[in-house]
Amino acid sequence: MRIIMLACFLLFGFVAYSQTTVQGKVVDENNEPIPGANVILVGKAEGTTTDFDGNYEFKTSENPPFQLRISILGFSDAIVNVTSNNQTINVTLNEASTLLDEIVISASRTPERIFESPVTVERMDIKAIQSSTSPTFYDALENLKGVDINTNSLTFKSVNTRGFATFANTRFMQLVDGMDNSSPALNFPLGNLLGMSELDVNTVELLPGASSALYGANAYNGIMFMTSKSPFNHQGISFYAKTGLTSSSNAGDNDFFDVGIRAAHAFSDHFAAKASVSFLKGTEWFSTDYTDYNNPGLTRDDPAYDGLNIYGDEASTTLNFDELAAASLPIPVATDFGEATVSRTGYEERDLMDYDAESLKADFALHFKPWADDFEIVWNSKIGRGNTIYQGANRYAIKDFFMQQHKLEIRNNNFFVRGYTTAEKAGNSYDTRFAALNVNRRWKRDAPNPDNPSEPSWFGDYAAGFIGFLANQGIFAPTDEQKVAAHAFARQQADTGRFLPGTPEFNNALAAVTADPNLETGARFQDNSKIYHIDANYNFTHLTGDFADIMVGGSWRQYELNSGGTIYTDSDGPINYNEYGAYVQLQKKMLEEQLKFTGSIRYDKSEFFDGFVSPRLSLVYAIDENKRHNIRGSFQTGFRNPDTQSLFIGLNAGRAILVGSAPDNLDRYTTPELLLSTNGQALTGQQTVQLSGGEAYTNAFSRESVEAGVPQAFESSLVQPEQVTAYEVGYRGAVGKVNIDFSAYYNQYDDFISNRTVLVPLYGEAGDNALSLLALQNEDFQAFQTYTNSVADISSYGGGLGITTQIFGNYDFGINYTYAKLDFDRSSDPGFEPSFNTPEHKVKASFGNQELFKNFGFNINWRWNDWYLWEATFADGFIPSRHVVDAQVNFSVPSIKSIFKLGGANILGEEYVSAPGAGLIGSQFFVSWVINQ
Repeated sequence: MRIIMLACFLLFGFVAYSQTTVQGKVVDENNEPIPGANVILVGKAEGTTTDFDGNYEFKTSENPPFQLRISILGFSDAIVNVTSNNQTINVTLNEASTLLDEIVISASRTPERIFESPVTVERMDIKAIQSSTSPTFYDALENLKGVDINTNSLTFKSVNTRGFATFANTRFMQLVDGMDNSSPALNFPLGNLLGMSELDVNTVELLPGASSALYGANAYNGIMFMTSKSPFNHQGISFYAKTGLTSSSNAGDNDFFDVGIRAAHAFSDHFAAKASVSFLKGTEWFSTDYTDYNNPGLTRDDPAYDGLNIYGDEASTTLNFDELAAASLPIPVATDFGEATVSRTGYEERDLMDYDAESLKADFALHFKPWADDFEIVWNSKIGRGNTIYQGANRYAIKDFFMQQHKLEIRNNNFFVRGYTTAEKAGNSYDTRFAALNVNRRWKRDAPNPDNPSEPSWFGDYAAGFIGFLANQGIFAPTDEQKVAAHAFARQQADTGRFLPGTPEFNNALAAVTADPNLETGARFQDNSKIYHIDANYNFTHLTGDFADIMVGGSWRQYELNSGGTIYTDSDGPINYNEYGAYVQLQKKMLEEQLKFTGSIRYDKSEFFDGFVSPRLSLVYAIDENKRHNIRGSFQTGFRNPDTQSLFIGLNAGRAILVGSAPDNLDRYTTPELLLSTNGQALTGQQTVQLSGGEAYTNAFSRESVEAGVPQAFESSLVQPEQVTAYEVGYRGAVGKVNIDFSAYYNQYDDFISNRTVLVPLYGEAGDNALSLLALQNEDFQAFQTYTNSVADISSYGGGLGITTQIFGNYDFGINYTYAKLDFDRSSDPGFEPSFNTPEHKVKASFGNQELFKNFGFNINWRWNDWYLWEATFADGFIPSRHVVDAQVNFSVPSIKSIFKLGGANILGEEYVSAPGAGLIGSQFFVSWVINQ
C-alpha cells in the first residue's frame, strides 16, 4: 500500500491541468440511440463509450484540433473533427458489417483496431451480450471462435483455448478490471463465481495462445479480459431478472432464477461511484456415471466394483479365502475358495451433496478525478460467495465458498499503478470421496483392528460371510455360480446396519465428517489463502512523438498459502513465496503506416527458479491503402511457473497421495500409518510403516510398468517451469460486408509439467529385484501422484477461420471453424498424459436479426465438435461428438428502457458431459427482463 501511495504522490507532479471536453450523442440511421459505442482519440490511447441513451462525454488534455473515431460492431466507423473546447458533436452511424474495426486493448496493452492486432483476438461487447442466446454472458463465450467451455457445474465453467486444460485450467488467465481472479489456493479461475455482473460488463476480450511477453507466467495458453463500465460514462439504475428451468434425464426439471441490480452516479466531474449485486440460485447438473473406468465391464454385482460417481468403494483389498478359512473353520478341511479383490459398498454422489447451486456477487467502486481530466483514482472491491462443484483428483462440494478482492488503482491515459489483494475462505467445502469413505468408517472400520481382533470390521465380516455361506452348505470347491451367490451374501452380511442415505444416522454421520478437516476421519477443506499483487505500466507515446510507441511495466506477487494442512503442507503455518517481472514494448509504424512492427520482451523470476525471458515479435502489413486487408505474423515464447499445488500440495486423494515437489515440501509430508499385509508383517516384523513425500520421487515404480507386469523403478525429477515457443500467422480482411478472419499457429513445448502416478513399496528399494517386488506382489505399496516434467517432445498446431456478414438484407450470419491437433509420441514417455482435452474439429454458426421488425429481434447459435479424449486425474475417457443449438427471441420497449428475452440453451435436448464423471448437461430455458442495460 505504501508503494502505491508513494507512486500516487510522485505522479501528481506530471499531471497536466488543462483539458478539452467534447460531448454529444451517437444514433443510427433511424435516429435510435446506440449504447456502448467507442469514442476514441485518433492516434492516442484515450477514449470513452456511449451510455444507454447514446450520450457521451470525452475529456482529454489534448488541445484542439484533433479527431475522434466513433465505432461499434454492426456500423461503419465515423471520424469527426474537434476544433474547440466544449464542442457538441452528434454523430450518425451507418449500418455495416464492421466486426474487425472494433477497438481492442488486450493484444498490445494499447488501443488498436482488431484489423491491426498482431495476434488473434476474440471480443464480446454490450451489444453482443444483448443478442446472446445463452443464459449468461459467460456462457456466451463458448460461441466465440476457438473457445471451449468445460462445464464443471451450473455455476463453474472453465474457459479453454488451444487445448491442454482440465477444469483446473492453470494455463489460462482471467483478468477482471485488471485483477487476476484465480483462486489463491487452486491457482485457476472459478469461472464467473467471483467475477462480474453482466449489467456491469463493458467488453470481454480473449487472446488465445501464449501472452507471457506482456502478462507474465500464467498467461501461458490464453488470457481473457473483462472490463466494467465506468460510473462517469454509464450512470443510472439498471436491473435484470431471469427465471426458467434446467432439464435433464437424471435430474428432472428444476427451477432457477438469476437477478441483479447496478447503480451508478457521477456526483460531479470529480467523483463517481457504482455498486452492483447479483444472485443466482438453481440446481446443479447431476453426475450419475456409474461405469467402472478401472475395470470396464464390471457391474455392481462384482465384488471389486468401483463406480466413477460412487464414492467409498475405493476402499478395497484382496481377500485370500483359503487362508482365512484355514484360520477360521473349526475343523481343518481343504478348500478351493480362491481369492478375490473386494471393495466396500459406496454411496452415490447425489447422496453426498445437495446439488444446490448458488452465486452471490457484489461489486463496489469509487472513482475520483482530482482535476476532472483523465487522471483517476479508483477503489474497487469485489465480493463473492457461492456453492458449486469442482472436479479435480476427486469431486469436491464447494459450499459457502467466499472470495474477495480489493484494489487501489491510479491511472490516466498514459499510465496505471494498481495494487490488489485476493483472499478466500473454503467455507464448508468438502471432498465427496472422503465423505463417503469416512461415513462408512464411522459405522464400521475397514480392516480388523490388530489391537482388538474382536472389534467388527467390514472386510472381516465380508470374509466370514463368504466362507460361512459355502461352508454351512458343505461346499468347499464352489463353482463360479456358487461364488457369485456367496459374494452377494457376504456383502449383505457385511452391510447389515449400514447407514442408509436419508436416515438420521447417515445425515448425522455426513454432517460430522464434512465438519472434520482431518482426512483420516473427515472430509472438510480449510483454506484462508491470499494473493498480494502490484503491477504498473507507463506508455511513453506522448513523449516519444512520431518515433515509436514505447511502453514499460512490471509486476510483483506474493502467495500466502494457508490451508491448515488440509491441502498443503502448511500445518505449521502459512507458506509464503514471491514472483516478480518487468517488460518493455516498442511499436513502430513504417512504409506510410502500412507496416506495423511490435516487439516486446519480459523478464520474470520466481524465488524457486531461475529467471525467464519471454520475447515477442510481430508484423502486421496492410495490403491496401484503406487497411481493409491485413496480414500478420508473430513469434513469441511463453513460460509457466509450477503452480502452488505442484510445489506444496500434500493431499491424500484416496486413489493416490498428491505431493508437491518443492524441495522443502518433500520431507514436510508424512503419510499416516500404513498397515502391512500378513505376508508383509512376516517379512518385516512390522505391522505398519510411514512414508515421506520424498520417497515418491526417489523410491518408486512407474504405475504403467507394474500394470504391464514388468515393474521398473522410476525417479521423478523435481518440477521446473515449462516453456512454449509459439508461431502464428493470420489474415483479417473485409470484402464488402463480408469479414474474414483466419489464423494458423504452431506451438513447441519444452519441460511440459506433468503428473505421474508412481507406486512406492512399503519395504525394500525400488529396483532391488528382491524385497520391493515382494511388496508389489503382496500389494504392500502406496500410490503417489508426483509433479514433474515430461521428457517427451510435445507440440500442437491448428488454426481457425471465421466469416461474418449480412445476408437477405439485414440478417446477421457468422460461421467459424477451428482445428486443433496434438503431436505427441506416447511411446517416448508412456506414463505421461498431456491432457490435450480439446476436439480436433469444431464448427460454430450464428444467424439472427436484431431488428426483424420494430423492436423485435432473434438469434440462433449452433455448435458442433467431434469426439475427443479427455485425460485428467479423476478419470480418462472419450467424449462423444455433439450438436448444440441455442436460441432466443427478444423484444425491446424503449419507453421503459427494457429488453425482454425468451431463450433456451441446448434446446434440442442432446445431453452431454464435458468430462467423464462431470454432470450430465441437459437443456436450460429462460425468460429475462433487463432494464437500462
